[in-house]
Amino acid sequence: MVDFPSFTNLTFNDSGHMEDFPFGFLNRTFVTKYKGNNSVVAYQSQTTYFDKFVLVINDKMVTRVIPSIYIFIIILSLPLNGLALVTFTCKIQKKKPGVIYLSHLACVDLLFTLLLPLQIHYRLNGSNWKFSEAACRLLTAAYYGNMYCSILLMMCMSVDRLLAVAFPVASLTWRSTRKATFICTLVWLLALAGTVPLLSMKQTFTFQNLEVTCFEMFDYNTFKTLYFYVLSILPCVFFLPLIVILVSYSTIIYVLCAKRGHSVTSSSSSDSRRRAAIMVTAVLTEFVVCFAPSNGILLYHCVRSAMKSQGWDTYLAYLMAVCLGTSSVFLDPLLYYYGSSQYREQIHSVFLGCKAKRADVPSNTTQNTHTNPI
Repeated sequence: MVDFPSFTNLTFNDSGHMEDFPFGFLNRTFVTKYKGNNSVVAYQSQTTYFDKFVLVINDKMVTRVIPSIYIFIIILSLPLNGLALVTFTCKIQKKKPGVIYLSHLACVDLLFTLLLPLQIHYRLNGSNWKFSEAACRLLTAAYYGNMYCSILLMMCMSVDRLLAVAFPVASLTWRSTRKATFICTLVWLLALAGTVPLLSMKQTFTFQNLEVTCFEMFDYNTFKTLYFYVLSILPCVFFLPLIVILVSYSTIIYVLCAKRGHSVTSSSSSDSRRRAAIMVTAVLTEFVVCFAPSNGILLYHCVRSAMKSQGWDTYLAYLMAVCLGTSSVFLDPLLYYYGSSQYREQIHSVFLGCKAKRADVPSNTTQNTHTNPI
C-alpha cells in the first residue's frame, strides 16, 4: 500500500551538497540532479544511508511476502464485499440505518480492493514504481481514505446501535434512513478532505540505481507538510473515534446486562448480548490489527524524523503494519453479518435455498428411477 518514510529532510547548498540530514549519516556526499520531472539523487562513498534503504525495500519480506498477503486479501475481499454490496443495495428493500452504514462501508472496501493490484505490482517489481505520479498519489489517498471512512463509519454504527439499545423508542425519530444517508455523505466528504494534502504532495522520487519509489522518500518541504498532516489528523480520525466506539459498545453491553437483570431471560436477549460482544470483539480486533500498528508506527516515524533520529529499527515493521492494515477490507464482512439482522436473514436464505435445491436433486433422481421403464 502506502509507505511512510523513515527518513527525509534533505537540504542542499548551492554546490549541490547536503547541508543537513536528520539521521546522522553525514559521511556520504549527496549531489542532486534532475531527470525529467523527477528529482534524482546521485551518491558516492561507502555503504550508509541509501544502501540500507535499498536493503529494506528489496527484502524478501517486502517483495514476496507482502504482495502475497495483498493477493490473499483481494481473493477474499472481492467476493465478500461484492456479495455484501449487492445484498445491501438490491436484496434488502426496507433499509434500516445500520444497513445504510454497512453498504457504504462495503463500497469503500470494494473500491480500495480494486486499486491493490497497483501496490502488488510495485512490490513484486522490487519497489520500483512504473506508473505515473498521479497513480501514486491516488493509491496513497485510497489507503488513507479507506482507513478514515472505515473508522468513521464504524463510529457511526456504534452510536446508532447505542441509540437503538439505550433509547429504543425515543431514537426512532433520530435513526432515520434519510439522516443515515446524510451522515454517510458527510463521512465521504470528510475522508476526501482528509486526503487532499496527500493528493497535493509530490510522492515519486527517482534515485540512481534505484529507479522510482512511491511515497517512501520526500524532500524537506514535503516532509514538513506530511509531519503536520499526521499530527493533526490522527487525533480526529483515530483516537477520538476509538474512544467513541469503546464507550458506545461498553454502554450497549451494560444496558443489555441491566435489562437481563430486570426481565425474564429469553433466547432473543441472550442472542443480542452475544452479537454485541462479538461486534465489540470484531471492532477492537480490527483496530488492534489493522489501524493501531500502522498509525502508531506512522506517528513514531514522524516524531523520530522530526527529532533527527534514525528509524530503521521499525521501518520494515511499518511496511508490514501497512500491509496488515489493508486486511480490514475482508474483516469488515464480519461486521456486516453481526451488525445487521437484515443481512443475516438474506445470507441465511441464500444458503438455506442452496441446501434445499441440493436436497431436491436426489429426490427427483429417485423419483425418475422408479418411473423410468429402463
